[in-house]
Amino acid sequence: MSRTVRIIGAPMDYGANRRGVDMGPSAIRYAGLSDELEDAGVETVDAGDLLMPRAEERDPDANPPRAGNAKFLREVEDVCSRLREQVAESLSAGEFPLVLGGDHSIAIGTMGGSSREADLGVIWFDAHADLNTPQTSPSGNVHGMPLAATLGRGLFGELEWAHAPRVREEAVAYVGLRSIDERERDLIKESDMTAFTMADIDERGITAVVEDALEVATRDTDGVHVSLDLDWVDPKTAPGVGTPVRGGATYREAHAALERVSKHDERDGIVRSMDVVEVNPILDEKNETAKLAAGLTASAFGKRIL
Repeated sequence: MSRTVRIIGAPMDYGANRRGVDMGPSAIRYAGLSDELEDAGVETVDAGDLLMPRAEERDPDANPPRAGNAKFLREVEDVCSRLREQVAESLSAGEFPLVLGGDHSIAIGTMGGSSREADLGVIWFDAHADLNTPQTSPSGNVHGMPLAATLGRGLFGELEWAHAPRVREEAVAYVGLRSIDERERDLIKESDMTAFTMADIDERGITAVVEDALEVATRDTDGVHVSLDLDWVDPKTAPGVGTPVRGGATYREAHAALERVSKHDERDGIVRSMDVVEVNPILDEKNETAKLAAGLTASAFGKRIL
């Protein structure tokens, strides 16, 4: 990759139900992200972290009308609106925006900024579908809603800061789903999105699945956003996440997946933006999940064994 990578920290935990994920950007940096990217031959500039008040200082239920049971929706709007601008500015300057979360709701801002001047495909590495809305979410946690928000589902269709019209369902590919609400399962089946579960990876192998996901995300789009939730990886390998689910990607499957993305990007320049989310140092063991996040990010930018 010839573009400079701009690292943007988004230490938000408004969208999660467990504290600590706000320290994720610091943990990933401390785990050696810049060194890993340098080893991959990538030049970086660190823009620091977006500033935001602590959750304890805010009322989770002080929401706009019709917000359902969504928590901290005003705060999520503020952060994602500012992040959206930073991502768009990075792209305008010819840089690659790499956003470090924070919980997965920050992807609303990342995808919004990345799609401002482009039709955007999405590859969603995650155990969860993140397709709930404020009206359907059983928990009210917005980190389970970012794809619904970006696609303008439910209330989000009325919210300019959330809905990104240039992200279309048919250009969204899930990779590695294994924990889906019953309502989300029906929504996926009724939608134009493509979903590859862990069973697909078991049956066909990670390389074949990622190749198919890339085909979906690059069809009639100007570029691809890669969203990497660390709970996609099996919790034995990535224990420091808020919503662990057994049976996730192995260490080698995860690296192979991001290496495959990188090979396509090196050839075709397809990847436009990336976020890495849900690292929770409080729940981690010797910063292993943050180290994995740094290593997987480097794989996405071309780092290889040889």
